[in-house]
Amino acid sequence: MSNHIHFIGGGNMASAIIGGLKTNGFDMSNITVIEPDAEKRTLLSATYGVQNLDTYVENLDSPSRQNIIVLAVKPQILQEVCQNLAKKISRQSSPLIISIAAGVQCAAISRWLGGYSAIVRVMPNTPAQIQVGVSALFATSDVNDAQRLQAEQILSAVGKTLWLSNEQKMDAVTAISGSGPAYVFYLIEALQEAAMKLGLTLEEARLLSIETFAGASLLAQQSTTDIQTLRAQVTSKGGTTEQGILALENANTKDIILAAAKAAAKRANELGILLGKG
Repeated sequence: MSNHIHFIGGGNMASAIIGGLKTNGFDMSNITVIEPDAEKRTLLSATYGVQNLDTYVENLDSPSRQNIIVLAVKPQILQEVCQNLAKKISRQSSPLIISIAAGVQCAAISRWLGGYSAIVRVMPNTPAQIQVGVSALFATSDVNDAQRLQAEQILSAVGKTLWLSNEQKMDAVTAISGSGPAYVFYLIEALQEAAMKLGLTLEEARLLSIETFAGASLLAQQSTTDIQTLRAQVTSKGGTTEQGILALENANTKDIILAAAKAAAKRANELGILLGKG
């Protein structure tokens, strides 16, 4: 029995996942994208060779194949999408529902699907666009082992995966890995500006700042040494780095980053409650 993946929504994240699946050798004829925007449909078909439709097909869970439905729409329209989808699926073949809509909890999705609850909720992040993202996944109790594997294989196409045992941790994930790329860009921006104020050109500052972040991240990823020790190895006593770190400590930089993460997690919780109404 073959797997067929239906993407409802053909935006950036859906495109990233489809691209990752193609790179990993998935049969593109087994992917259908349901997307009302004609330009997006044309681009996806031309780029990846997937089937595309402008509206829902009548039967998304044919018993002749194992269907996977990826909800890749904005959270604000997810309720409408799910309510329409509820009319198209049955429980006969138990299609797997994967939601990458930020903030919306499984209970709300299940309610909008008329009680159907074989759902995996995913929080990916933007580096998925170049297949180096990280995605946190949470599965309801109605998701079987085979479906968990299917979800993991799909998200592994765009980076690493992490299973959560508690859906409440999704707010923290949103604050760290979901919002995290923006924090990194902010720090790169700050380092670049500092470099220019120290006399470097924009081109020099950009190259040094980006490559420093990229190289340090790769070293941290590949090293078996913990982060604190890696930092200490760069921070010679009485040296330049020590003075820089001291300035960061005096500015309570870790407290500032914690405050940013807490603010993002709080907003994620608020949006989850707001978006789950109805």
